[in-house]
Amino acid sequence: MNRRMFMKASMAFATLSGMSGLSTLFAQAAWAETDIADGTAKRFDFDVLKKMAAGMAKQPYGGAPAALPETLATMTPQAYNEIQYDASHSLWNDIPNRELDVQFFHVGMGFKRRLRMFSVDDDGQAREIHFRPELFNYHNANVDTRQLEGKTDLGFAGFRAFKKPELARRDIVSFLGASYFRAVDDTYQYGLSARGVAVNTFGSEPEEFPDFTAFWFETPEAGDTTFTVYTLLDGPSCTGAFKFIIHCEEKRVVMEVENHLYARKDINQLGIAPMTTMFSCGNNERRMCDTIHPQIHDSDRLAMWAGSGEWICRPLNNPQRLTFNSYEDDNPRGFGMLQLNHNFQDYQDVIGWYDKRPSLWVEPVGKWGKGTIDLMEIPTTGETLDNIVCFWHPAEAIKAGSEHSFSYKLYWSGLPPVRSDLARVSATRTGMGGFPEGWAPGEHYPKVWARRFAVDFVGGDLKAAAEKGIEPVITTSAGTLKQVEILYIEPIKGYRILFDWYPTSEAADPVELRLFLRTKEETLSETWLYQYMPPPADKRHYVDDRQMTAG
Repeated sequence: MNRRMFMKASMAFATLSGMSGLSTLFAQAAWAETDIADGTAKRFDFDVLKKMAAGMAKQPYGGAPAALPETLATMTPQAYNEIQYDASHSLWNDIPNRELDVQFFHVGMGFKRRLRMFSVDDDGQAREIHFRPELFNYHNANVDTRQLEGKTDLGFAGFRAFKKPELARRDIVSFLGASYFRAVDDTYQYGLSARGVAVNTFGSEPEEFPDFTAFWFETPEAGDTTFTVYTLLDGPSCTGAFKFIIHCEEKRVVMEVENHLYARKDINQLGIAPMTTMFSCGNNERRMCDTIHPQIHDSDRLAMWAGSGEWICRPLNNPQRLTFNSYEDDNPRGFGMLQLNHNFQDYQDVIGWYDKRPSLWVEPVGKWGKGTIDLMEIPTTGETLDNIVCFWHPAEAIKAGSEHSFSYKLYWSGLPPVRSDLARVSATRTGMGGFPEGWAPGEHYPKVWARRFAVDFVGGDLKAAAEKGIEPVITTSAGTLKQVEILYIEPIKGYRILFDWYPTSEAADPVELRLFLRTKEETLSETWLYQYMPPPADKRHYVDDRQMTAG
């Protein structure tokens, strides 16, 4: 999974051949040269799609995708990137003064899924858009187009949407590979990804990556900045009907999502509103930051607004071993992967532009009931692999033949759409402990190995609360805490909580740390959660590699 080439589809398993209901509903017709939608018109609405998905769930899964022509199957990433859709054949090219348009991705390389695309008119009539080489410019891709002639069943790999297509040549929404999709804010910089569903991400059974196998696009009016697209999901364990209402706003993209899922078989772990991001290193985790970049990450924290009203900040890690955590909740109000630091100086990256990456916030619509927000962190050696996965895992058992529906909103923006009035965590730092702040380890310090944590809080009513006495409330699941200090930091207009964690055993199990600020009368801050992985007992020492003689 190379993020720079967006090779998500290499993990997909479902195939278009399993869409028997789709084939009977939409018959292929002769190509009309004046319209890229060349199929026979058939009635379509969301109810039709839901019935289709429910019917498919009662049929065996279709299996792996059909083979591509050799000229496409053997492409290099560089060659694939040479293929560009011809903008003169974009989906809504014939709408004067349009605000939106859609273009399609070519199949090839790792993108083997043959997706079907349909255009839906104002009367609810859908016509298929069949593949043909004339829709693309192949440039220096060295594609033998003779192998593609007449292959109208090749379909497409995905689509991307443009806002003000005549002025801005950069897309703002992209659906490509399995059920992955992304959007941007006003920086036009892609970052983390979302998915339709996650299936068995962590557990004894192999993870599945269901596919979006077909899309239906409602035709917008010229001045519309919102468009609606429907999609069919197919995978070994479930099918699904999805409706996306996508608002392309000035500063952000907002998606209203409604899904209806149909289980083919029992599912141990179903992930709703999953998101995938990358965290290589940051203020709190420096192990993999031996580069010219101070920080490397798409997101720096998992934020949660619990059903109880508690606000929680959980900084991300790049652990040395895979970790999985579940946070119980009842009717969550929201959660998301956030990138709150947008200062170029903290990244110094002119390739990834991590300072411009958007956050992604999930706002449940309606009551989701009991479940967990699950977080998996995978060790990674660099920035080309997405190593963080997060989703809502409903407590309700997912049994074969059952149906489940979820509605939610996705906000792709630099900052989340909601924010607590409490003080918030602005940064987390860790380093050597066991000696007074301002000193350095040496002959006398430290006598005992320890790990220091510094958590910065800003905003809220911290200034007004200072007269009442600000108290840090810190707990740990193992070990002991010492050298607790609270410092007012003028440059950030906030408070830094310093403390050292000392082991009380040789165990190297994860340590759960929890911190918030309060006065005697009220809570002042969101809750900081952190999972620390202590080194083995024989590694708990400081290495002094100084050489005091010339060599």
